[in-house]
Amino acid sequence: MAQRETRTLLRIYLGELDKVDGTPLFEAIVQTANRSSLAGATVLRGVESFGSAHVVHTAEVLRLSEALPLVIDIVDRPEKIEAFLPVLEELLERSGGGGLATLQPVEAIAFPPKRKG
Repeated sequence: MAQRETRTLLRIYLGELDKVDGTPLFEAIVQTANRSSLAGATVLRGVESFGSAHVVHTAEVLRLSEALPLVIDIVDRPEKIEAFLPVLEELLERSGGGGLATLQPVEAIAFPPKRKG
């Protein structure tokens, strides 16, 4: 049976070329979230964006060398997300690339796997 619970969505916006200690920043965030036992993380690649510098990044064929936007979604209990925020901040500071994160309460519906047999 599906279970409904209030969770927090942490959404992190960054660039595809951002790195921390030679590792893509998005990979470092996902790996760190996994080691922190968060429920899960998904990385989404955008096709076009601009940020505070108003530079447009796009997936157009002639501009493929530019960094595309990435969004990382992490949903978990509010207290687990709050505990992860200082870790995220440290990764973003070490990357030097900056970023943006948003938090919002969400109603999560967990659908457990069906048992075989």
